[in-house]
Amino acid sequence: MNEMTTVQKDKLMSDLRVVINDAEELLRMTADQAGEAAVEIRNRIQAKMAQAKIDLMHLQEAAVAKAKAAGHATDEFVHENPWKSIGIAAGLGLVVGLLIGRR
Repeated sequence: MNEMTTVQKDKLMSDLRVVINDAEELLRMTADQAGEAAVEIRNRIQAKMAQAKIDLMHLQEAAVAKAKAAGHATDEFVHENPWKSIGIAAGLGLVVGLLIGRR
């Protein structure tokens, strides 16, 4: 799942770069003329922006699902192992305290 998310992020970034390049091309073309080519580029930009929004929505949903799963797993661990959880928290607190104390 993590690899799939990375692939999706890379595709989203690529799509966003294409949208930016097309927008720049549209601006250059419409600076002195507006014709059939400008309409075609506008349509391409709209289609790519719509796809980028969909991809971003899927990435957001995946991130929320992963965060919820991590929260549930943590909650389950704490309920099943309360003393281990207290020990881990105390150990982390000690390490953080030592690191802060060095400054």
